Amino acid sequence: MRTTLTLEDTVAERLRQEAALGRQSFKEIVNDALRRGLGIDRPKPYAPFQVRPHSSAFRSGIDSARLNQLVDELEAEDFCQLKR
Repeated sequence: MRTTLTLEDTVAERLRQEAALGRQSFKEIVNDALRRGLGIDRPKPYAPFQVRPHSSAFRSGIDSARLNQLVDELEAEDFCQLKR
């Protein structure tokens, strides 16, 4: 939200000094100061999701999503051999 604020000279100077350090913009510094003064926590940024590769016992060409079908087929084969 855009708004106009009238700041005391000492407060404005201190905010400009913080902005001059280059860590944050003037707008961010004012918002942070207001949040702290009002007791509002700053939303924490989410860490980017990272996929970490790992070695697997599966060989290429095996579809891990179809393993249940493979188990069913093996059980059916075993059942058929028991009935003979």
